[in-house]
Amino acid sequence: MARKPARADDNMALSRLAAPRRARAEMEFEEATILGALFGQFDANLVQIENRLGVFISARGNRVQIEGPEDAVARAREVLKGLHQRLTQGHELDAGAVESLIAMSAEPTLEGIISGGSGESPPIMIRTRKKTIVPRSATQIEYMRALASKDVIFALGPAGTGKTYVAVAQAVSQLITGSVQRLILSRPAVEAGERLGFLPGDMKEKVDPYLRPLYDALYDCMPPEQVERRIASGEIEIAPIAFMRGRTLADAFVILDEAQNTTREQMKMFLTRFGMNSRMVICGDPKQVDIPGGPQMSGLNDAVGRLEGVEGIAITRFSVADVVRHPIVGRIVEAYEGKDG
Repeated sequence: MARKPARADDNMALSRLAAPRRARAEMEFEEATILGALFGQFDANLVQIENRLGVFISARGNRVQIEGPEDAVARAREVLKGLHQRLTQGHELDAGAVESLIAMSAEPTLEGIISGGSGESPPIMIRTRKKTIVPRSATQIEYMRALASKDVIFALGPAGTGKTYVAVAQAVSQLITGSVQRLILSRPAVEAGERLGFLPGDMKEKVDPYLRPLYDALYDCMPPEQVERRIASGEIEIAPIAFMRGRTLADAFVILDEAQNTTREQMKMFLTRFGMNSRMVICGDPKQVDIPGGPQMSGLNDAVGRLEGVEGIAITRFSVADVVRHPIVGRIVEAYEGKDG
């Protein structure tokens, strides 16, 4: 039987069903002193929320009105509540913090993510000398909890998800409070074989360029003079993974970065350095293996396969959705992962 042609009123009804429901929400903030920081310079924070969520926000005094698709309005409202909560807790806001809350607003429990659980639970955060780090994605909540409770933590995922930065912040926090006596940061230098002889300079000059991201994270969490003093005293050690051989790392917080570029033998050697009152964090992106043989030869992939489910070991998996750098970083990662599978 031939279908009857659709009538005009049928098409109008379908278009009404397909169109998202419009909504309007109003918010009022009592603390006038923080409105400037909340809205951003020239309302930059509000503009960022508008552009990312497709809503219109108008602010008059301490009142804010949000208009747009129903779901987007609800998300924008939660983002503003989250920003306000961070300010009242004494944290600063930047474009990255706004972007992270926008990303987390897709989660059904954004308020719980910010507060750390139920309303009676303390917020999840890491305090260092220079700043207080709060989670910027739902997965970072899981990660921070693991860092505070597990002995060995694997952090897997793409660049920009905060794997190494959050681990360094936790390590600095524990060093400051005396929970550990040493902070040891390591990563494969140049390649898994550690062949550094062709580079100019002494050993420190050879490996420092490859360890620079670890230095950067340290300087972001501690005053530079304290970093240098603690490095000179041996409280902080930054070295290639080859320097870990034959040691027992007790009373230490140990971080291995770029772990996907270790061999199976190197990873086994590193993990068996674990000593009393220590914590190990192994960070890497299983999809970015640079050693010969590819992912099949990666010590990180091998270790995760062997150790998942072992008591005392936590594995946190980040995805593109957890990228907390500039939004374009997430889009770049997603484009490359989509192309390469």
